[in-house]
Order: sequence, then structure tokens, then C-alpha cells
Amino acid sequence: LQPGLPEGVESVTTYDRAAPIERAVAHLRNTLFEEFVVVALVCAAFLLHLRSSLVAIITLPIGVLIAFLVMRAQGITANVMSLGGIAIAVGAMVDAAIVMIENLHKHLERAAPGALPPAALAHPGAPDPQAGHWELVRRAAEELGAPLFFSLLIITASFLPVFALEAQEGRLFAPLAYTKTYAMAAAAGLSVTLVPVLMGYFIRGRIRPEHENPINRWLLANYRPLLDWVLDRPRTVLVAALLLVLLGLVPYYKLGTEFMPDMDEGDLLYMPTTLPGLSAGKAQQLLQQTDRILKTFPEVHSVFGKAGRAETATDPAPLTMFETVIQLRPRSEWRAGMTTQKLIAAMNESLKIPGVSNAFVM
Repeated sequence: LQPGLPEGVESVTTYDRAAPIERAVAHLRNTLFEEFVVVALVCAAFLLHLRSSLVAIITLPIGVLIAFLVMRAQGITANVMSLGGIAIAVGAMVDAAIVMIENLHKHLERAAPGALPPAALAHPGAPDPQAGHWELVRRAAEELGAPLFFSLLIITASFLPVFALEAQEGRLFAPLAYTKTYAMAAAAGLSVTLVPVLMGYFIRGRIRPEHENPINRWLLANYRPLLDWVLDRPRTVLVAALLLVLLGLVPYYKLGTEFMPDMDEGDLLYMPTTLPGLSAGKAQQLLQQTDRILKTFPEVHSVFGKAGRAETATDPAPLTMFETVIQLRPRSEWRAGMTTQKLIAAMNESLKIPGVSNAFVM
């Protein structure tokens, strides 16, 4: 486009819709990285075995990849809603792997050092020294594999009612429901296939008993008295739980409802309306005045305003409604303590023009 323009005229991007998608992808990437760190810290702190975290760390991206492959086959694009479904599912996707890891630690802890379980000893003349280890892995996987698999399927089925939404609601939330369902279904399948194999390879070496961990000792010492207290008073606990549920109904009925909450895309759209019968010249003057005011804010990168409407049925805006795209700078360049809501409030205060009703959309 630029080579075909006259000298001195340049093409300037006023609104890039790819920016919100790129930020959503970056958010998903950061979420996955944070999940890796949390899993590693949990395994190191409570199991004293950092290598065990590799089971969940390897399984998580594979589950996400499977969800992406199904999305590609179905024709679902990587938009804000579809990526949001995966981000929601990330936390629950590693639950099965962590529970399976802890269960194998228990089996290895109970096994005497160097002793093979009876099933492994039953093999006539089996010379493989690893037969005992893999037998423990099989026992641990069989013990919790089926319950964990069905628990993940239940979480997967919890989003099925979203598919019953129709019209605008269905088109908006269907990608989120699809991707979360695919991710959880992939996690359920991996929990009974890949996870046991990875546990057999990575959970080796010295497995410390639970009582050697000072964190576990402190938690058990504080939890057992509480557990004994609630078990001795079951009716009191049930009544207290029921009262909490009833108290929760008070704020529930006072909450407002909203179809679509504000979504911060990183930029703003300023859409003021003026009095009917505004002339084209006055509209141009007001548009230039509001653009100059908005450009004075240090958080603003560029301002592009439009008055009137295009010759298309998709643009019903009259001459009295302006549309100004405000491209914001990266958050790292904003003033200290400034937020989007504070910025909108400051802009609204500066744009108090008689006859103009302000409106900002994220």
C-alpha cells in the first residue's frame, strides 16, 4: 500500500486487532510457565523429590497440544475465548498427575529398601532388577487410575450445559466450552496412559518418608486436633455449614447481572454523542478538540477519530456520534499507580464539553 501513496503520505495503523490475541497467547504462555513452577515447588516442598514434578510438567503441554489439534480439526481459531478455555483448564489438568505421584511415593515409602513386592517375586526366574519398581508403579496406577479418570470426566462434563446456549450467547461462549472440554478430556486420557509410564522413569532414587518432612509434620500436627474436634461434633459442623450457605444467599441475591463483563483489550474506544442537528463543520471542530485533549495524556500512543458513517448498513452511527480509537502505550510506560479505570476517569474529567455525552468502551 505504501509505495502507491503520493509523496508525503504514509499509512499509519490506528487499531490493530491482532494485539489482543497476541496478549492472550502471551497470557496463556505465562500461565503454563507459572503452573510448571508451582508444580515443581509443590513436589520439592511436600515430597522432597524435584524430579517427580517432571511427570506433570511433561504431561501438561501435551494435553494442551492435544486440545489444539482437536481445535484445528474442528476449525476453531485461537481467539480470546478459546484460549481462555485452556487457561481455565490448566489448573485442573495437573491434578491427576500430582495425586498419582503422591500415591506412588506412598507405595515406594512402604516398600522395604531392596525388596520386591510379592507379584514381582512370583515371576519364575525374573532377572530384571527393575521388576519390583514397575510393579509398584502398576499398583499405584491401578489403585487411583480409574477414580481420577472419572473425576476428570466429571469436570469435563460440567461445561456441557454451555453447549445448550443459543444465538449470541452460544457463538460467544462455545469456543471456550469446546477448548476446556478438549483439554480436560486430554488430561483424563493422559492420566491413565502417559502419567504411569513417566512415573516409572522419573520417580526413582531415594524416596523420603512423610515424617522426615518438617512441613508435613507441622501440617499434620495442626490438622489432627482440628479433625478430631469436627468429628466429635458432627451436628455442630453441619449446622454451621448450613448457616454459611444461608448467609451466602444474602449477597447472591444482591449481585447484579451482566451478559458480558468489560474486557480490557489494551486500547480504548471513545464514543461521545452530541445534540441532534449538529453541522458537519461543528462536528469536525469537536472531533479535533477531543482528539487534542486525549493526546495530552502520557499513556496515549495515538488518537484517531471519525465523525459520520460509511456508506454501509453495518455502520449506523449518525453524524452526532463520534468514534475515536485510542491506542495506549505499554503498561510499563504508564505513570506509577495509573490503571485503566483511573485513566478513563481522568479522560472523562478532561472531556467535559457542553452538549457532549461521553462514553468509553474497552
